[in-house]
Amino acid sequence: MLKDPSTKYRSFQPVHLRDRQWPDAVLKKAPAWLSIDLRDGNQALIEPMNVERKLRMFRELVRIGFKEIEVGFPSASQTEFDFVRRLIDEKLIPDDVAIQVLTPAREHLIRRTFEALQGTRQAIVHIYNAVAPVMRRVVFNMSQDEVVDLAVTHVRLARELAAQYPQTDWRFEYSPEMFSNTELEFSKRVVDAVVDAIGATREKPVIINLPSTVELSTPNIFADMVEWMHRNVARREAIVLSIHPHNDRGTGLAAGELALMAGADRIEGTLFGNGERTGNFDIVNMALNLYTQGVDPGLDFSDIDEVRRTVEYCNQLPISPRHPYVGDLVFTSFSGSHQDAIKKAFSARQPGDFWDIPYLPIDPKDLGRSYEAVIRVNSQSGKGGISYLLEHEYGLVLPRRLQIEFSQVVQEALDASGREMSAEDIGGLFTQQYFDAQRPYGYVSHHLVEDSTRNEVELATEITVDGRTQKLAGRGNGPIDAFIAALSQQIGEKLTVVDYHEHAVTAGADSAAVAYIELKLGDGKALFGAGRDPNIVTASLKAVLSGLNRTLAQRGAADERRVA
Repeated sequence: MLKDPSTKYRSFQPVHLRDRQWPDAVLKKAPAWLSIDLRDGNQALIEPMNVERKLRMFRELVRIGFKEIEVGFPSASQTEFDFVRRLIDEKLIPDDVAIQVLTPAREHLIRRTFEALQGTRQAIVHIYNAVAPVMRRVVFNMSQDEVVDLAVTHVRLARELAAQYPQTDWRFEYSPEMFSNTELEFSKRVVDAVVDAIGATREKPVIINLPSTVELSTPNIFADMVEWMHRNVARREAIVLSIHPHNDRGTGLAAGELALMAGADRIEGTLFGNGERTGNFDIVNMALNLYTQGVDPGLDFSDIDEVRRTVEYCNQLPISPRHPYVGDLVFTSFSGSHQDAIKKAFSARQPGDFWDIPYLPIDPKDLGRSYEAVIRVNSQSGKGGISYLLEHEYGLVLPRRLQIEFSQVVQEALDASGREMSAEDIGGLFTQQYFDAQRPYGYVSHHLVEDSTRNEVELATEITVDGRTQKLAGRGNGPIDAFIAALSQQIGEKLTVVDYHEHAVTAGADSAAVAYIELKLGDGKALFGAGRDPNIVTASLKAVLSGLNRTLAQRGAADERRVA
């Protein structure tokens, strides 16, 4: 690093908006939300989503309540084009949802975009071109006049093409790309020209999107830039003012919130902030921030864990255990004093009271989470460091929810024995409860055949049922899915995988893989099973049976208590 970075980097200049209004603004309603998970988020993935994962993401976004979803860049590739066509041709778009597509200001790409959208009920065509000085000077070698003409020419073309398909309710969006690094006067000039060219009115407004393509300033300066545009564009009544923050400085969420206070009507982002470089604006974070202030975000995150599982599956990227609202650890207090304060506040709270619990800005139950992790977590570290000992003595790295589940088992053993447990005691208890849970169902063998034409596998297994050998067969998108299908048919009740983790054992001479699978039988409580074997598929199948056996055992114990 340089001793004097000012020789290489310039400080971002303030706007000098002396009578700024946004610092005293209070957000009292949710903005219009646009999900860009399927476009901006998808292009940032190491491995872009395939069609199956895209469809799953689209359905999840619809379920959550998004009314505007950017579904792709259909002129970029045949794959993107075909996905848009599939949504339209298979009538997968609800009547109250508008799909949005992106295209640069280039004639052949705009024409291709309209081809992709033929037959849809309503669509937003999002056109952009770069306007920043560095792009004008270095990349395109264009004057300001030429940049304005480029934008105007292509939005007029889009308007003409839209007129050829009157059955579709067309809306337009324009982004002066790299607004965050462009002179405000020039941004205004381009925007005013585009609004005129589209013929926007109060009744039929155009979306003007101000992207922080690269986050270059502190959030307050970006808010000043947005408020300046909000107050100075020529036909504000004909504009839906949108923002598209990125997170290069790590303050994208703050920039987005302040920009909404500064006059923006709409915001573009992704679930949990997935996006290029350090990410896009995190819509979940913002929506739940509003919720904690008593504002209905208009989006449903009442099962936050299901949303997380979908996003992790579709993006093939993990979400940090410290991620706001959704991380496994965000409602956990390891400190005894924190935990004591939380317990006392819960005890004092009366029905109908405003939420005022120390260290918990939101009620976990509103997001489908339990209080279990909040209240019981210190039993893990305070009673001998259960997780630490299992990892360092036995190489077992338990997922967070299994740590919580197993800590209850340990606590019951501690209460019964009245003594501290050693690492050997804890390891033996885990083996007994999980690895040795082999009745009534036990693993014998399996044979796996892949069907590449159907993207499926066929699994033939041999198991024991109360000691008697039995053969099962099932099909699915993987060995676990196929095994679950076969077992569900065998027991006559739906078995569902809630979560799955696996790792190699890192301690001891026994080189093996360990799988942890969280299962739910019917509408019952989800429980974990664990399996260990040199073969990861075998370990996974053992884990399924372990979870099933533990669930049946708990169900039997509950039935006995009811009879008694």
